[in-house]
Amino acid sequence: MNILITGATGNVGMSVLKHLTNRNDNLEIIAGVRNIEKEKDKLKDFNISLVTFDFENVQTFKPALNGIDILFLLRPPQLADVGKYFKPLIDEVINCHVKQIVFLSVQGVESSKIIPHHKIEKLITDCKIDYTFLRPAYFMQNFTTTLRSDIVNKHKINLPAGQTKFTLIDVDDVGFVAAKVLTEPQRHKNRSYELTNNETLTFAEMADKLSNGLSKKIKFVSPNLLKFFLTQRKEGVSSTFILVKIMLHYFPRFQKTPKTTQCVKNIIGQEPKSFDEFIKTNIKQLQ
Repeated sequence: MNILITGATGNVGMSVLKHLTNRNDNLEIIAGVRNIEKEKDKLKDFNISLVTFDFENVQTFKPALNGIDILFLLRPPQLADVGKYFKPLIDEVINCHVKQIVFLSVQGVESSKIIPHHKIEKLITDCKIDYTFLRPAYFMQNFTTTLRSDIVNKHKINLPAGQTKFTLIDVDDVGFVAAKVLTEPQRHKNRSYELTNNETLTFAEMADKLSNGLSKKIKFVSPNLLKFFLTQRKEGVSSTFILVKIMLHYFPRFQKTPKTTQCVKNIIGQEPKSFDEFIKTNIKQLQ
């Protein structure tokens, strides 16, 4: 069985590859990357093949998808135009007779029609190809990437999230789930899974846990939108990415608190990681 992994060098893609290559299944794993020469060192520890794949270059679609049975698909955050980037891809998926798509979506997508994931899910279901939708909660790894600088340098979390409670998930658990689904595709055919751990936490509560785990005070600050936008722009963050942050952290204030699920445990056979476990594992990156 041939599996193509898109976004292979990102946090999720690397986790998927780690868990896939730990298995002994009869799989041919192909990582789709924009530039093989630039990316091959990042993937040298995995027993996989590399192929050129670029969401922004339709000419790379057919060679990458030729002979593929299952596509692991994620959306690069900067690509929001579903018709421009994903419709041609799905058309080529059909032409190349790919049997199943495993799409990394987002929790609550079914009631959030404005986000690209909603449109991509509809595009996939409309094409009548078998699918599995993985809908993860808020990634804990945001704290070691986009939020890390404020935590390390300013000892604070600066987000317009108010007292909204969020569900959480560790990317490692997402990768583990994805690997199980990719190696047992028929078992998960045409299913959707919300991937959470067992906690719902406000950012103030997360800041307290970070304070305890790092042995230093981490403060949570929730600015109004104008102040947040201006501060982020002053720090060099693009307007597009600021809007993504607002969508992730501000809009949930007007929605019901998402529920935790048992999907991760049911699929991988063990409890998902807690936020405290995440902090302990990543303490060096957060100090």
